[in-house]
Amino acid sequence: MKTPILQLRTGEANRVRAGHPWIYQKSLQRPDTAPPDGAWVEVVDQRQRFLGRGFWHNTSKIAVRIMTRQRDEPDAVFWRQKIQAALTHRKAVMPEASSLRLINSEADGMSGLIVDRYESTLVIQITAAGIEQHHKLILNALSDFTKPECIVERNDVRSREFEGLQQSKSVLHGELTGPVNAALNGVSFNIDLMEGHKTGTYLDQQINHALVANHCADKRVLDCFTFQGGFALHAAKAGASEVLGLDQSEEALTQARANALANDLTATFEQSNVFDWLKKHSGKEAREFDVVILDPPSFTRNRASVPDALRGYKEIHLRALRLLPPGGLLATFCCSHHVDDDLFLDTILSAAADARKVLRLRERFWQSPDHPVVPAIRETEYLKGFLLEVLP
Repeated sequence: MKTPILQLRTGEANRVRAGHPWIYQKSLQRPDTAPPDGAWVEVVDQRQRFLGRGFWHNTSKIAVRIMTRQRDEPDAVFWRQKIQAALTHRKAVMPEASSLRLINSEADGMSGLIVDRYESTLVIQITAAGIEQHHKLILNALSDFTKPECIVERNDVRSREFEGLQQSKSVLHGELTGPVNAALNGVSFNIDLMEGHKTGTYLDQQINHALVANHCADKRVLDCFTFQGGFALHAAKAGASEVLGLDQSEEALTQARANALANDLTATFEQSNVFDWLKKHSGKEAREFDVVILDPPSFTRNRASVPDALRGYKEIHLRALRLLPPGGLLATFCCSHHVDDDLFLDTILSAAADARKVLRLRERFWQSPDHPVVPAIRETEYLKGFLLEVLP
C-alpha cells in the first residue's frame, strides 16, 4: 500500500526541518481524503521536498507525529532499531542505574511512548494512536532487549483521549504482587506501579537527589513538597543532623515514613500545606534551617497561567529565604517548560530582594539524563533548578 503524502503550508517547514516532530492541523494543507487515525504518512514541504514519516491523526491537535527522517516503514526492524538506540543511550549516561526511564517520547524519536524500568519491571505508557497500533512490536522488542519479569501498562492518562484512546491499566506480562522495591542512588523506595504518580514515581530527579544530598552533611534540612521523601531521605543518608519533610498528602507521607524505616534513616515528616507552613514559620521568630529544598509540582500547564505561577513561585521563595541564615543553601526546582531558566531565576532574585538577601549561585540542576533534552524540541527541557547560597 502506497504511503499517503501530506503537504505543509508555506512557511511551516523550518520548525519541522530543524527537528521538531509535531505537525499541527493548521500547518497542513488538508488532504481531500484523509487517512485513518494512526496511519503511517509521509510529509513534504510546499515544494514537495521530503521531510519525514510518522503517524497521522484526524482530530488530534497534533496531526502528524514524525518518527523518522528517512523513508522507513514501521515494521519490527524499525522498532527494534529505535528501541535499541534509546537503551544504548541510557547505558552511556546512567550505566549504574537499575531504575530509570528507558524511552522518553519525543526525546528518543518515539513521540507518544514512555517506558520506565523499576528494577526488573517495565512500565509502559502510550498516548498516540499510531504507537498504540504497533504496541505488540514494541513490547516484543522491549522484552527481547531487557528481559523483564513483569510489564505494566499505565495508560490511565487523560492525554490518550485526545487521540480517541481509552484509559486503561493492567499487567501485560508476568505477575505484580504489590509495590516494587526500587533502588535510587542506593536508597530503597517502595513504589506502587499501579496507583503511583506518573508511571509510579518521579524518576527525573534521581541525579539531583544525590547532588543536593552532597551539601547536606551535618546540616538542618527542610524538604518542601517531599512527596515520598526523595530529597529528605537522600539528605538523611548523607548525614544531615535534622531532616523535616513537608507535604500535603498524608498518603505520600505514610510511604515516606515507611521508606525511612526500611532504609534505617532518621527523618521527620509533617502533613501540611507548604504555603501555610512557610507563612507560619517565616515571621519575626523564623525557624532556621541550613538547607531548604523547594520541589513543588508544576504551577502552570499553559502559557496563560504563567503570571499566576510566578506569583506562587515568588511567595514560596520569599518565605523559604527567611528561614535561611547567612551561608544557608536554597535548592529550588521548577518543572514547567513554560517557565524557562532566566524567568525562574528572575523570580527567585525578586523574592531575595524583598527578603533583603543576596544570593550566590553554587550549582545548576537539570532533569536526569535518562530524560534527555533535544534543543530543537523545547518541550523536552522542562526541569531546571538552582543551588543558591545566602551571602553574609
